[in-house]
Amino acid sequence: MRIGLLADIHANLAAFTAVLKDAEQRGGLDEYWFLGDIVNYGPDPVKCVELVLRLKNTSVSGNHDLAAAGKIPLKLFNPDAAAAMEWTTRQLNASDTAFLTGLSQVTVRDEFTLVHGSPRDPDWEYLVSKGQARECFGYFKTRYCLIGHSHEPLLFRQEEDGSVTYVNFTETNGQVVGKHRFILNPGSVGQPRDGDPRASYAVYDTQSRMIKLFRVPYDIGTTQLKMVKANLPMRLVARLEKGL
Repeated sequence: MRIGLLADIHANLAAFTAVLKDAEQRGGLDEYWFLGDIVNYGPDPVKCVELVLRLKNTSVSGNHDLAAAGKIPLKLFNPDAAAAMEWTTRQLNASDTAFLTGLSQVTVRDEFTLVHGSPRDPDWEYLVSKGQARECFGYFKTRYCLIGHSHEPLLFRQEEDGSVTYVNFTETNGQVVGKHRFILNPGSVGQPRDGDPRASYAVYDTQSRMIKLFRVPYDIGTTQLKMVKANLPMRLVARLEKGL
């Protein structure tokens, strides 16, 4: 089985569809695990939710999904995110909101714990350092954990002596699903923040026991034009072409 690992789509339909096309060209996927933040920032929240629902999926909620469902107050977001969220909630219909409302914050699939932020704080923690990872390994019982939220591909591996190693997780450096526990972030589909504007996702092949990262170019201009027409904050528009 081949499983797609996707996080932080953020209503960017052009990036989302580019990732799905890329995965199909690489042999297709049997299932998709979505690691939160399907909506907000981008111009196509409804179409992205609809597309997720058409796929065989296991999904967890992100902080933006929770806000769209009315579970997190907008005052906790920065002004651009809050303004985009106000627009987003006006686009969503009742069934979209019901789907987002029903998402779990933590889900276990086989050997994997799926969360958005971190196993310690699924909603808000940006897990980006070895120190954080060292503490977070104590917050999940499965061997492996998949996260999103930071919008950067990241991999932290727990060694046999309990120490934590940062592994450079790139297109040329996959991760074997073996004896070592790890926390892995496949990067962001719709709003990368690692300086590379290409959409980011990963694939877990259960037969080879390997997770590989893929980066996919997409038509950023199409997404930006839609955002401008929707009067979404210009800072959100501009950041897409820089991957920041």
